[in-house]
Amino acid sequence: MPREIVTLECTEARKEGKSPSRYTTTRNKKLQTDKVEKKKYNPALKRHTLHREIK
Repeated sequence: MPREIVTLECTEARKEGKSPSRYTTTRNKKLQTDKVEKKKYNPALKRHTLHREIK
């Protein structure tokens, strides 16, 4: 199974003392060996922020 489910968590919310937003997505382990980073919407901060893959 080359695809795996990963969780993305907001990087800016914890710095500001708010609850981090989380999203789930999939990635191809063979082609994408780095951690996933995407800009997603954080409803607590009411703006788009950088979300990184967590374990």
